[in-house]
Amino acid sequence: MPVARSSKAQSSKQPQVSKAPSVTENVPQEKEEGCQAKRSPSSPQGGPKKRSAFGDLTNAHKNQTLTGKKEGVKAPTRKATRAPPAPIVAKNNEINLKKSLRRPPPTDVPVEPEKDSVSEEPVQVLVVEDIDKEQLGDPYANAEYAKEIFDYMREREEKFLLPDYMENQPDISRDMRAILVDWMVEVQENFELNHETLYLAVKLVDHYLVEVVSMRDKLQLIGSTAVLIASKFEERCPPCVDDFLYICDDAYKREELIAMEMSILRTLNFDINIPIPYRFLRRFAKCARASMETLTLARFLCEMTLQEYDYARERPSKLAASSLLLALTMKNLGGWTPTLEYYSGYCAQDLHPLVKRLNFLLTYQPCDKLKTVRTKYSHRIFFEVAKTTPMDMMKLEEKLKS
Repeated sequence: MPVARSSKAQSSKQPQVSKAPSVTENVPQEKEEGCQAKRSPSSPQGGPKKRSAFGDLTNAHKNQTLTGKKEGVKAPTRKATRAPPAPIVAKNNEINLKKSLRRPPPTDVPVEPEKDSVSEEPVQVLVVEDIDKEQLGDPYANAEYAKEIFDYMREREEKFLLPDYMENQPDISRDMRAILVDWMVEVQENFELNHETLYLAVKLVDHYLVEVVSMRDKLQLIGSTAVLIASKFEERCPPCVDDFLYICDDAYKREELIAMEMSILRTLNFDINIPIPYRFLRRFAKCARASMETLTLARFLCEMTLQEYDYARERPSKLAASSLLLALTMKNLGGWTPTLEYYSGYCAQDLHPLVKRLNFLLTYQPCDKLKTVRTKYSHRIFFEVAKTTPMDMMKLEEKLKS
């Protein structure tokens, strides 16, 4: 049972209690996805529980426009010019002939493939689907810029690649980081925060520890402050400072939390728009036309990696693509389609090693004590995807090769 909160804390979180419970039956797919972002008050977790962490988001029409331009080009009109004398013409022809013999044959643009490209163009449009076409009229979807936005986020991944910072942290270990992330998942559940908030908060912790050497007694302060910053960036109504002081069991003072917030923002130069796997996962699931159950299974696989330090240095887009490919394989929904390859930038062979590691992680969880993610996705609102039987490694190998 959750510990009774003080009157001050109750007043700050009272509006969340009046929320209607989320219903997943007979709801459209897009609205049902939004229901999973917030947990209902009737969920098994109940209200916020305070404890110490260490105490217990196209260019498909470009081809059509280019071909349209080629068809509309008119032949240049020839102007009537006076013919030069015959000796000059013969001399010019001789010079042009020598130049043509010296010039190497074109290699980049062959002659015959132009016919093939014209004949194959309709087939390519049918295989690679324009996933943003349906939302072109929606002013809130920004479908006209969707592909450019995700291409930009792919470019920003290069800036936020994490090094092996644990070697420079003498008082913090990988297990301590796993305990902290497990607690942050519980905070996200209790405050009914978006999943983007959780992923961004974990990224903030990692990038801050790359630059600053911290002691173990300040690790929970870093984690709670990272959730506070991520909430201000992602949430419409983020929790207040007093809520985070309460959820930490009053282990820190208000001045310490505000000072840590200033330290994290200054250390990261206020550049906190870090690419996260969750955004790429929703984009790739849209390319695959995946159902909510399949998408939730991919979310579970991706969220399992938050606690594991070995996955922190993986590219977010690659981690999201591998999670979706494993979920599709587990559901027998086919492999990596040309549409997924086009929008993700990864072919199936690029993802196979990481897919095998994810299946191994699902089969053999390193720590049995940290079960917050499994408990969260064992609830019926998440289709109980945590209870899905992992694939046999040999069968997975055969399906990936086929």
